Amino acid sequence: MLAGKRILLIISGGIAAFKAPHLIRLLKARGASVTPVLTEAARQFVTPLTISALAGEKVYTDLFDLTGEAEMGHIQLSRVADLVVVAPATANLMGKMAQGLCDDLASTLLLATDTPVMVAPAMNVRMWLHPAMQRNTAQLRADGILFTGPDDGDMACGEHGPGRMAEPEEILAAIERFFTKGPLSSKRILVTSGPTHEPIDPVRYIANRSSGAQGTAIARALAALGAEVVFVTGPADVPPPDGVQVVRVETAQQMLQAVEAALPVDAAVFAAAVADWRVASASGSKIKKQNGALPVLEFAENPDILAQVSQMASGRPSLVVGFAAETDDVIAHATAKRQRKGCDWILANDVSPATGIMGGTENAVVLISDAGADEWPRMSKSEVATRLADRIATALTA
Repeated sequence: MLAGKRILLIISGGIAAFKAPHLIRLLKARGASVTPVLTEAARQFVTPLTISALAGEKVYTDLFDLTGEAEMGHIQLSRVADLVVVAPATANLMGKMAQGLCDDLASTLLLATDTPVMVAPAMNVRMWLHPAMQRNTAQLRADGILFTGPDDGDMACGEHGPGRMAEPEEILAAIERFFTKGPLSSKRILVTSGPTHEPIDPVRYIANRSSGAQGTAIARALAALGAEVVFVTGPADVPPPDGVQVVRVETAQQMLQAVEAALPVDAAVFAAAVADWRVASASGSKIKKQNGALPVLEFAENPDILAQVSQMASGRPSLVVGFAAETDDVIAHATAKRQRKGCDWILANDVSPATGIMGGTENAVVLISDAGADEWPRMSKSEVATRLADRIATALTA
């Protein structure tokens, strides 16, 4: 798929630079040529000799290389590639990109290029969530910069959260999607999936039977059409798809925070089975039996994520899709839910025990929109996902 493609790989100075050699191997195995650029800080983590040996190309590090600059080498470097990839993209380099600053080879290449640019951010969770970083990220997205990641996870600094660089396989998948040029290649789409777990105490929780299979299939189908997918998932039974940005959560409140952090997006698909209620005051220690007395649990209502996003005053996605899992009067209840929430589409399904749909491999949905109720035949969840992804592509590109 990448045969003959030329990638200019800029490696900036973060601990995630140690993943760059693996990314180069993956790109080369797909037939791409890789021209590497190292910042001065990146050389503290990976050596030019290692990178050059793997890429089979000269490594560029210095803006003021006299031979190259006699022919305006930085201009040539920035424009001969089919795609510029920055991995890792540090907060410092992304800040320069957002403000149009250039004081070294990497930042000068990024300002001088007319080639598409993809960044894989990598930084401490507090840095990623800082308002200044979020402003810079919003500006880069507005400038047309493509993003892959960051992921949620453990970091070298010992903290956990968003900011971890996407794995090389994820970056490779994003690059391949870019060159595929599917109908959603310029779109960023949020998908929620799986159940939420609402703690009662450290060992017990409230949950539901959602496996996450339908949401996972939808994310995979959207990515196959070229979309940049942010996949916010509860503790599902099925693994997340490759080639998407994965954000793992446990509770409904965590899911809301992850959704808000993912905005803005072009479309949002809320396939997660979010618990309606949580225990108001979860116990910090295991609740013990007390001579047969039953514990009393006080419940509180969870945030309505679908309604909050659907009713946003500004920055609302162009298309908001919800799900309605019903056990009776499916179309009537789902139609009322769509009007109440304010979303554009609702996919309703009958999850009564006799259908075997909840946690199963098949689904039978009714797509409810302004046009009315479109009843789909029973099919595999992957087929439902493909059909929905095609509908979303048509709606977003009309």
